[in-house]
Amino acid sequence: MADHQEASVTLPSDPVSVSSARRYVARVLTEWGLAIDTEFADSVRLIVSELATNAVQHTFGQSPTFTVDLRLEREEQLHLGVTDSHPRWPRRLPAAVQQDNGRGMVIIRCLAKECGGRLTVTPTADGGKTVWIALPWSIPVQG
Repeated sequence: MADHQEASVTLPSDPVSVSSARRYVARVLTEWGLAIDTEFADSVRLIVSELATNAVQHTFGQSPTFTVDLRLEREEQLHLGVTDSHPRWPRRLPAAVQQDNGRGMVIIRCLAKECGGRLTVTPTADGGKTVWIALPWSIPVQG
């Protein structure tokens, strides 16, 4: 088995792409041996949905696409990244009682922490950023 597996997809920054990103990640992780009906799989799908939604909604049309990257290192660590070309980095917004959006990063951080993972943000060469989630992987990898 290779020490490193990768998969990537670039999608238009359109709301319909959020479900496409979620389906893509679910398919790749299933190929890597993750049972789709686990709590971990549910958490990963929700994290992808929130990150992709942020890439679509909060780039204000300045990032025509976003990219979802998956890396599995030594069957120990899953790295999930969503990259867009907008220069503004995500930040926590105050959660007002009447606010009906703006909680995506809080949800992502909580899910990552519950799974034993962490969130980081790195700059890209073109002035954008990648939001990375690193999660422990305990599933034997398939072919």
